[in-house]
Amino acid sequence: MAFRQALQLAACGLAGGSAAVFFSAVAVGKPRAGGDAEPRVVEPPAWAGAARPRPGVWDPNWDRREPLSLVNLRKRNLEPGEEELASRLDHCKARATRHIFLIRHSQYHVDAPLEKDRTLTPLGREQAELTGLRLASLGLKFNKIVHSSMTRAIETTDIISKHLPGVCKVSTDLLREGAPIEPDPPVSHWKPEAVYYEDGARIEAAFRNYIHRADAKQQEDSYEIFICHANVIRYIVCRALQFPPEGWLRLSLNNGSITHLVVRPDGRVALRTLGDTGFMPPDKTSRS
Repeated sequence: MAFRQALQLAACGLAGGSAAVFFSAVAVGKPRAGGDAEPRVVEPPAWAGAARPRPGVWDPNWDRREPLSLVNLRKRNLEPGEEELASRLDHCKARATRHIFLIRHSQYHVDAPLEKDRTLTPLGREQAELTGLRLASLGLKFNKIVHSSMTRAIETTDIISKHLPGVCKVSTDLLREGAPIEPDPPVSHWKPEAVYYEDGARIEAAFRNYIHRADAKQQEDSYEIFICHANVIRYIVCRALQFPPEGWLRLSLNNGSITHLVVRPDGRVALRTLGDTGFMPPDKTSRS
């Protein structure tokens, strides 16, 4: 009984813990007369919810897939013994590691008026070839390629996929480029609040949908490729590492770069590489 009561208390702690979105207060602002900065609290957007974890504390249930959060301890007419409860918890545990490769699209014609006309430049096509060759050289059994539905991401995917025959491709609007959250420090030329409200909710949905520990039924480690955009990748990296997401604009990614995230069965996340283009000659790199 003591074992089950302890689990119930832990489950309540998980349920009442931090929200899925990690937002922290950042002290910035204009200097006052005495030279000190006027603190400015970065408030989470409306879609984020009010709760937030304490700064610097890892939330083990960030993806809502901790076994305790998946077992209904309050189900009616169910009084499991310690052995049965332990068995149910074990049944919910992830056993495989997910390797997530986030690829930024290659260079494209940024001045085209319509999105459908923002195709890859000749350099961009070369970059995609180099990225495809690099991924193929890793010798990994990739499970799938998920890509943004924007033209530049589609064309990048088509070139990369030629080097990875047999890997299925899936298109999604969730990974389209956008403004995820107002950056901090603020940028004068950036977007109005309404844009963050719309794009931010969608990009957060992409994070929740694609970035999490493996399903308990997954037996082998997986290697998945996501081809999308700089803002989306930078936001995902901040969220996955539980860094303040407002800092996404402080990161920089080259076209065709590879970012490698690892999600362990216990929910721990590691960043293997961020924006790697070391496989490209210097004259083939760009950040447009």
